[in-house]
Amino acid sequence: MTRHETSPMHRTVALILGLAVAGGGAAASAESGLQAETDINAGLLDLAVADKIRRECGNIGTRFFRAQSYVNDLKKMAEKRGYSRDEIDAYINNDVEEAKMREKRNAYFEARGASNLDAASLCVLGRAEIAQGSRIGRLLKAK
Repeated sequence: MTRHETSPMHRTVALILGLAVAGGGAAASAESGLQAETDINAGLLDLAVADKIRRECGNIGTRFFRAQSYVNDLKKMAEKRGYSRDEIDAYINNDVEEAKMREKRNAYFEARGASNLDAASLCVLGRAEIAQGSRIGRLLKAK
């Protein structure tokens, strides 16, 4: 998501991850960093997919408290692995990492027959995710 596409959910994710993670434990190595944390990045991808669907589909909303709880779980994972607030802020606000996440999000859509440029296809995908009870679907709700 570009800076001009920043949504309330994305800002919430960034705020919760960036501000709520207290430093602690051994610092993660600069070489591995958060980009190497596949489970955390998978969770961030789920949030990015759900957010784009929510923004494009007027009949699909976000389960805000569930999303917030999920973000807190991701935050706890990062905290247990020793990432500092500064490392998390830098990662979340990194333009290169945001572009990579957009590419992953769009590839997710494409692999499922949807397009980030076609709201109707995103709505179909969103309803399917909700019906399947996938992690993305559990972040969304039909209005």
